[in-house]
Amino acid sequence: MSTELELMGQRAKAAAYALSSLNSAQKNNILQAFHAAFLKNSGKIASANAQDILNGRENGLSAALLDRLTFDVRRVESSAAALSDVIGLPDPVGRATGGITHPNGMEITKITVPLGVIGMIYEARPNVTIDAAALCIKSGNAVILRGGKEAINSNKAIVSVMRDALDALGLPADCVQLVEDTSRASATAMMHLNGYIDVLIPRGGAGLISAVVQNASVPVIETGAGNCHIYVDENADIAMAAEIVFNAKTSRPSVCNACEKLLIHEKVAKWALPLIAEKLRTKDVQIVGDESACAILDTAIPAQEEDWATEYLDYKIAVKVVKNADEAIAHINRYSTHHSETIVTENYSNAEKFLRAVDSAAVYVNASTRFTDGGEFGFGAEIGISTQKLHVRGPIGLEGLVTTKYMIRGAGQVRA
Repeated sequence: MSTELELMGQRAKAAAYALSSLNSAQKNNILQAFHAAFLKNSGKIASANAQDILNGRENGLSAALLDRLTFDVRRVESSAAALSDVIGLPDPVGRATGGITHPNGMEITKITVPLGVIGMIYEARPNVTIDAAALCIKSGNAVILRGGKEAINSNKAIVSVMRDALDALGLPADCVQLVEDTSRASATAMMHLNGYIDVLIPRGGAGLISAVVQNASVPVIETGAGNCHIYVDENADIAMAAEIVFNAKTSRPSVCNACEKLLIHEKVAKWALPLIAEKLRTKDVQIVGDESACAILDTAIPAQEEDWATEYLDYKIAVKVVKNADEAIAHINRYSTHHSETIVTENYSNAEKFLRAVDSAAVYVNASTRFTDGGEFGFGAEIGISTQKLHVRGPIGLEGLVTTKYMIRGAGQVRA
């Protein structure tokens, strides 16, 4: 496997050098070709996905995970449409971000350049295959994709369409490559593909991300699991809070920006919590809670310590009654994965305190956590959502897929 991946790495390096010489119009032409090819082959991709769905059902995947895996014609067309958004974005490569004129006359300019070869290890989300490839192409990077076994048929069909489109344009098909071996060995080999992969991005559950971060010898951009919180303050509009919690928990519980925890101020909990719980029950959301929450909701199950740190990715939520905003913030900073958190409040001081003190990539006032998404943030698409502090944080769009180098223009200067 390591030899096979090394060959893929060599081809990716060559393709990356070819991509780095393309201008904005040429890169956009690739994405336009992808767009047309996906629309033309949407049925083929959906058919491959149907096999993955069938296999997933036979293997006992939950309804939430099957939703995450589903890539029918409508979703293929939606992903194709997102390519138009990426095409319309400014090219992140070749921008001057700083510079000086040296006292000896040298002109020193700092410019943005592609990272090179990006490796992606991710789970059952076929749309990630399209989003990652599109963002890598636009930012001048080659990409090696290694998806999960649950989506292997979908991913093979998607990558085949993109490689055919590249070949038709006379460009290296190896700008986009798929590792078809979905064993743990292939993931481990990618983690150690030094000299070929310039940065590795894991995207999926906490176990996958932790394994990559702890074991990789190539540089990693850590994306995060989403143990996301909503805090309902004593000054909250409770009708608004109920709508926000309902949307954040139930619109797509299988995604990382779904709400997993609800914190509620003790002064409003007795009457507000039943109203919120009643709305959640329309989607059969299971509620676990601390002692105070269970005293208010007779249908709640006592929470265990591990519940506070768990990303459910399902119709389940844990509820805690807190004394004030300070206790809510402390709880969030202790248990959160630093992804997305919301305060619902009409109190300006509490809102500003929450925005400043919560240590997460996206912090909201009076809005659903479900907006943490590259498309919603104006990035066209995303390659993941980073919860680390280097080299990028939050949704990773084009700006997160470039680095910098210095160009120095002289006229024979030598250093004394």
